[in-house]
Amino acid sequence: MRTNKFIKITTAVCVGLLVLGTYSCKDAKKEKVAEPEVVEETRNAEPFFDLSLAQWSMHKMIREDGVDPYSFAEKAKNWGFTGLEYVSQLYNPELEKANYSEEAMANFVAKSNAEAEKHGMKNVLIMIDGQGNLAVNDEAERNETVEKHKKWVDAAAAMGCHAIRVNLNGSTVPEEWIKNSVDGLTKLATYAKTKNINILVENHGGLSSNGELHAEVMKTVNMDNCGSLPDFGNFCIERKPDSWDCLKEYDKYKGVKELMPYAMAVSAKSNNFDTDGYDTGIDYVQMLQIVKDAGYTGFIGVEYEGSEISEEAGIIATRDLLIKASNEIE
Repeated sequence: MRTNKFIKITTAVCVGLLVLGTYSCKDAKKEKVAEPEVVEETRNAEPFFDLSLAQWSMHKMIREDGVDPYSFAEKAKNWGFTGLEYVSQLYNPELEKANYSEEAMANFVAKSNAEAEKHGMKNVLIMIDGQGNLAVNDEAERNETVEKHKKWVDAAAAMGCHAIRVNLNGSTVPEEWIKNSVDGLTKLATYAKTKNINILVENHGGLSSNGELHAEVMKTVNMDNCGSLPDFGNFCIERKPDSWDCLKEYDKYKGVKELMPYAMAVSAKSNNFDTDGYDTGIDYVQMLQIVKDAGYTGFIGVEYEGSEISEEAGIIATRDLLIKASNEIE
């Protein structure tokens, strides 16, 4: 999909002029002076989506380098983003210490809102982790998990976000997992609807990374404020015990295609890059074609997880790759 259009056009001109006997092939190439400028303009065209930054891209800065998580808005602004995707666990030291009290949550909301407003940024969503399992067999535990997520629904509403992202951890038996997921999501989405907040499920390991099963859950829940958050890279269904090594992985392109009909957000995972700036494990051109074909025009969040370059360099490289790849699709 990255064919050099200039060469194609020049070859066609060359053949035609040789037939007419008017110019040499060398002359024809000299006449084609405007084409590179047209190609350059196309590369600089606005993408079909808005750019947000997933705060997880900064987790090493925050956890290892002591960067203030409330500097998120300022840094994202400086890196060329317009939207913010918060990660709940990066605020855990202060929130856990206060047992997620109303006062602590209100402080998180107020400080985040102040920074977003100061830097002209849009609060998009909050990614929720560590608040329980929505797909476990024990209904009492599922209900408790729903209750724990409600405070984050309230926070998202107070911040002007459109959604929270949740995980569907629990049973590893497909039939049980589907049933449990539908129950947990329906209960949480019913509450969230009163706050005008969407509940989004990311493919985030386990059976949630099985695109077909994940899509079946979305279809069965069938609520207009419950959808998916397809991530380009989170399709490991099973890992080695006590290891990050993946034993079983779902086809990422098939999975994103299956989840896009329900997508209300999209996450552009990245790890390593080649010398031309393309991700070495994910074909961004193919992924963005799938996203565009689904009619999606919302925010795409950059989520860099690599280690070969710094987080800042990886964030910028992923941002640039999204823009470049968006101009290479049909």
